[in-house]
Amino acid sequence: MASKVVSLKSKGKSTKGGGGGGKGGSDKLKCLKEWTGWAMGKAKVITHYGFIPLVIIIGMNSEPKPQLSQLLTPF
Repeated sequence: MASKVVSLKSKGKSTKGGGGGGKGGSDKLKCLKEWTGWAMGKAKVITHYGFIPLVIIIGMNSEPKPQLSQLLTPF
């Protein structure tokens, strides 16, 4: 038996020529993709550098109130 090869490319409307959506939709999509990538990059950096300080701040506001040295040392 022969196996059928499945293509993963989308079969949506073409952005070249034709009426309707035209180039305006692709520009908006490109802008949205760029903005999303930029925002995700910034969120990654904020998460990376903000997680440990957030844990320390939450730990200092809990009951009983520990000293900063108690939070940073393993004893």
